Amino acid sequence: MDNILCFGDSNTFGFVPLAGTRYAADERWSGILKKYFENRYNVIEAGCNNRTCIADNPEGLLFTGYKAISPYLENHKNFALVIIALGINDLQFAYNLSACDVSEGLKAVVLDVKQKTKSKTLIVIPNKIGDDVLNSYFSQMFDRTSIEKSTRLSSLFKSVAGETDSFFLDLNEIVVPSFLDGLHYEKEEHRKIAKAVIEKIQKIVD
Repeated sequence: MDNILCFGDSNTFGFVPLAGTRYAADERWSGILKKYFENRYNVIEAGCNNRTCIADNPEGLLFTGYKAISPYLENHKNFALVIIALGINDLQFAYNLSACDVSEGLKAVVLDVKQKTKSKTLIVIPNKIGDDVLNSYFSQMFDRTSIEKSTRLSSLFKSVAGETDSFFLDLNEIVVPSFLDGLHYEKEEHRKIAKAVIEKIQKIVD
C-alpha cells in the first residue's frame, strides 16, 4: 500500500484553540484523511506543535521541519504523495526571517523530498495570521510584523509550487483561523480542510 505523508505543524497535529489539547482522529484533518483512505493509502500523520520549516527551533530536531522530515522519508517507501503544511512558525519574531526567507527554505525542503522519494508533492499554504493572535498567549511569539509577513506567503508559496512542479492548496480560500488565537482552527474548519485535501488528492493520484 502506497503512503501519503502529512507533514506539518500544530494545525496538522490538530491543536485545539485555547484548550491546547488535540482534536480526536475523526476531528483533525489529517485523521479524517487517514480514515477516508484507509483501504487505499497508508496516511502518515506527522504533525508537530510549534514545528518550523527552516528556522532551527531551539526545542530540537523534531520541531525543525527540514531536519525532522528525513526520518519519515527514510523509514517509509513508495510515497504516492507528500503533503507539506509548514511556514507560519518561522514568522515568530524571535527568528527574524522574512517571508522570502521562508519561501526559499520551503523550496529547498520540497526539492529534497522530490529527490529522495520521486513523489508528487502538495504544498498546503497557511492562512495569514489573524489579528486575534495579539490578544492571545501566542502574542509572546508573534507580533504585528509577523502578521504582515504572513500575508505574503500565499503568493510566494504558489511560486514555489510552480518552480518545483508541486501542487498547492491555499487555506486562505477555504478556512479562517479561530478568533481565540488567530492561528488554529475550530473543528468545522478542520472538516473543510479535509474535504479540500481529499478532493485535491483524488485529482493528483487517484
